[in-house]
Amino acid sequence: MTISDEISIIANKLANDGKTPSVALIKSRLNQHAPLPKIIAVLKSWQHDPTFINPRNVETLPKAPTALPASNQDINLLIAKALAPLQQEIAELKLQVNLLIEKQK
Repeated sequence: MTISDEISIIANKLANDGKTPSVALIKSRLNQHAPLPKIIAVLKSWQHDPTFINPRNVETLPKAPTALPASNQDINLLIAKALAPLQQEIAELKLQVNLLIEKQK
């Protein structure tokens, strides 16, 4: 998504919520840095389109889960599941490094 798309989307969302899009409101909602002249230029050329709240022809990212794990045990389980493939890859890399060291001797 380009910064222009993001600015237009934010402006449309603000307009759909009954607010007048302004440089300050848009700048505060941007996910990435944009120079003020760029925001002003896009806002000047922006025309309200209530249906344009997502970039066209671009898949949206999956949303983050809204429910938090209930306990420390759940959090530890999630961390362990996330780390398992990384730990396995580290073990494999260590083995490969050791084999290379042995080959050079």
